Amino acid sequence: MANAPVQRMSKLMAKTLRDDPADAEVLSHKLLVRAGYVRRTAAGIWSWLPLGKRVLANVERIVREEMDAIGAQEVLLPALLPREPYDATGRWDEYGAELFRLKDRKGGDYLLGPTHEEIFTLLVKDQASSYKDLPVILYQIQHKYRDEARPRAGILRGREFLMKDSYSFDTEDEGLAQSYALHRQAYQRVFERLGLDYRICAATAGAMGGSKSEEFLAPAEAGEDTFADCPNCEFAANTEAITYELKPVDAEGVPALEEIPTPDTPTIETLAAHLGVEASATLKNLLVKVDGEIVAVGVPGDREVDMDKVEAHFAPAVVEMVTEADFAENRDLVRGYVGPQGLGEKVKYLADPRVAPGTSWITGANKEGMHAKNVVAGRDFEVDEYVDVVVVQDGDPCPNCGTGLKLDRAIEIGHIFQLGRKYADALKLDVLGQNGKPVRVTMGSYGIGVSRAVAALAEQTADDKGLCWPAEVAPADVHVVAAGKALQTELALDVSEKLAAKGLRVLCDDRAGVSPGVKFTDSELIGVPQILVAGRRAGEGVVELKDRRTGEREELTVEEAIARLTA
Repeated sequence: MANAPVQRMSKLMAKTLRDDPADAEVLSHKLLVRAGYVRRTAAGIWSWLPLGKRVLANVERIVREEMDAIGAQEVLLPALLPREPYDATGRWDEYGAELFRLKDRKGGDYLLGPTHEEIFTLLVKDQASSYKDLPVILYQIQHKYRDEARPRAGILRGREFLMKDSYSFDTEDEGLAQSYALHRQAYQRVFERLGLDYRICAATAGAMGGSKSEEFLAPAEAGEDTFADCPNCEFAANTEAITYELKPVDAEGVPALEEIPTPDTPTIETLAAHLGVEASATLKNLLVKVDGEIVAVGVPGDREVDMDKVEAHFAPAVVEMVTEADFAENRDLVRGYVGPQGLGEKVKYLADPRVAPGTSWITGANKEGMHAKNVVAGRDFEVDEYVDVVVVQDGDPCPNCGTGLKLDRAIEIGHIFQLGRKYADALKLDVLGQNGKPVRVTMGSYGIGVSRAVAALAEQTADDKGLCWPAEVAPADVHVVAAGKALQTELALDVSEKLAAKGLRVLCDDRAGVSPGVKFTDSELIGVPQILVAGRRAGEGVVELKDRRTGEREELTVEEAIARLTA
């Protein structure tokens, strides 16, 4: 393959900016725009400029190499998809407002693919007829589309994003477990090669369905996921996947339920202050509507309800908060004074496992200005279903060893699922088994956010001067800077050509009329790992080599610099 030509900044279609974009909230958004990697086209829709496209392509290449290494076969499926397969699995409705839906000129329903389980399943159904055709792993690297309500954080949360999605097809559960393990190992190699700090965390399956599910999370302040990490053992999990064990207690000796006047105490804070008790002694009851039916959710008063957990539990049903109109229609539900006792069959009662049988609480008496104390779970009220629905807090016990957990923010960069037969059942994917009888295929689904990985790298590796790419994903191996004079520019271009001839990818700042200070600032902002400056000693054939990450500088002859960079 021919060596890549030198990319001269005088010809580069990219402009660096001194100021942060007005709408930028996170570091990667600010720096990728300022350094000339991406530009906003519309809300949640981004154009990749030449430098950005190079970084994106490098991430793609690494992902592709590791997928090929486990025997996966690359395909490319359409992004514009028919409605029927998504109707068959229920996801046409389940995805809700996030799905881009459209009609063709004949009135047919289509969608822009948010993910491709259905289409891959149909492809294998068309191509595989016997157990001899399996196992197989197929993958693609393609744009996905989701109609985010609030696109934000630059390329981290967009309406269009680049993703690697792969799918395994096996005839036995043992084969699925092996395919899952292959992907898990491949993902570890991908993220290590990318230079990302990451954690493998237990996760919920959500709308994907299936059994086992793990996320690959890159710790970063800009992350929208919260995960819990145990400092004492290897446990790590998305907070949505952490569950608390139900531990019944002995309620013998707890006095009978007693109603007490508590005027003007509609909140946990006002109630605890009025009675002089800790919020943890009270029982908070949140009312929601699940497909229009009112459900009460009980948690200790010092904990918050994690609505993501509630929604995941009832998915694909729609979960909404109750309104003033709902209270008006249900006079026996008193805002601020709802208690689980006396709700009867008209309201389903869901409770966190911390509200275990035998635990005693202060809670609403279902009367204005009244609460009840000594309200015992299992004695004074029944729980219809236990589900861990509280927001996990720093210091909560690790499910494995009991040590206090540490919470951190992270960016989701990968997710792997053992789907099982959910999609094969819906779309009737069978092959003939060894005994000549049909066998239902079992599947896995595995995603890597290719464009998100670029943002995650920017978040984790940038410093106060700008981007600072790991060598394997950087848009160039070396950034040659001509300080400005004709002799310096001549030397910079000559060195650039020699480096390119030896196989290095070279970005050369040969811009005329741009001050040395601006060029040096831009070289640090752009973030190529090695910066080579043709400056004040150019006439002597001496250049300065700077390591972008460490800041170390060294003056070398041109020959020494070339030898060092090509070693």
